[in-house]
Amino acid sequence: MNRLPKLDRIDLRILAQVQRHGRITNVELAEAVGLSASPCLMRLKRLEKAGYIAGYGAQIRLNKLGDVLTVFTEVTLADHRSHDFQRFEARIRTVEEVLECHLVSGGYDYLLKFMTRGIQHYQDTIEMLLAQNIGIEKYFSYVVIKTVFAHQNYPLERFFPPQDQATGES
Repeated sequence: MNRLPKLDRIDLRILAQVQRHGRITNVELAEAVGLSASPCLMRLKRLEKAGYIAGYGAQIRLNKLGDVLTVFTEVTLADHRSHDFQRFEARIRTVEEVLECHLVSGGYDYLLKFMTRGIQHYQDTIEMLLAQNIGIEKYFSYVVIKTVFAHQNYPLERFFPPQDQATGES
């Protein structure tokens, strides 16, 4: 069994810093988390190897490139057998306009987040999906008028209180 290393407060600080500042230098990272450069780099490499860090990327301000429309869409499938979900998920993964797809509990099956150039682009995308007969019984669309805020970083230390490696206590 491949066990993940236990994370302590410094590991969580490293993860918090690299998610906020992906291009931070190792020296800056070490200073921010209270380590010298060499042990900090060793911890960072261990976190990367263990799969805690999925990758590094830039956050693009799409509104600088042009108009975009965000639409949240509730999707209900016609049938609820395992292969119905698999077929839908396999197809929806290939739609570039779909940024997120969540299987949810409640009154519908999936919550999708679309990003398109406008209403017509969104409508064309939905009609293309309906024409492919991937099991969509009905859908409801919610056009985003204004994004008040969208956090890009997870509050790691709040969600995952570190364990003291020596005592096993928080």
